[in-house]
Amino acid sequence: MEQVIIDFKASSSPVIFIRHVDESEESPLCKGSAGSELYSLLRDYADYVIEKRTPSSFFQTELSQALERLDVKHLFIIGFETEFCCMFTAIAAFDRGYEVTLIKDATGTTNSEETYGMQGLRINDFVSKVLGWSSVIEVLNYVNYVEKYEPAGQ
Repeated sequence: MEQVIIDFKASSSPVIFIRHVDESEESPLCKGSAGSELYSLLRDYADYVIEKRTPSSFFQTELSQALERLDVKHLFIIGFETEFCCMFTAIAAFDRGYEVTLIKDATGTTNSEETYGMQGLRINDFVSKVLGWSSVIEVLNYVNYVEKYEPAGQ
């Protein structure tokens, strides 16, 4: 994840962090709790931080307006909770007319095959296959992203 962010910073491309916060005080993502904070080793890279309350980074947030102001046409998605936040955001971005690339090995999840009761489920692989099969959302590993987009020259 950090290398993708560094690539974007080197090319003066905007780096937008999405911070998930919940209203419920019982939630580990309750605003003000440690769980709702951005990852300390990455947060200083953020040019913009947008808060969300649902899996989609677009639903009732300022993301669309920020992207419009920045004249962004292509989103590169990395992050946590691949099967929720990354996937929902990728689909919502496509629905809004953006070109979308999900960098598969720069996403992760706290869930496992046990979470879903599906032995052998590899969540990142499953999500990337589904999005790739859509033929409208590009799914790449970091190495392929570097080969295709030459990050420093973006």
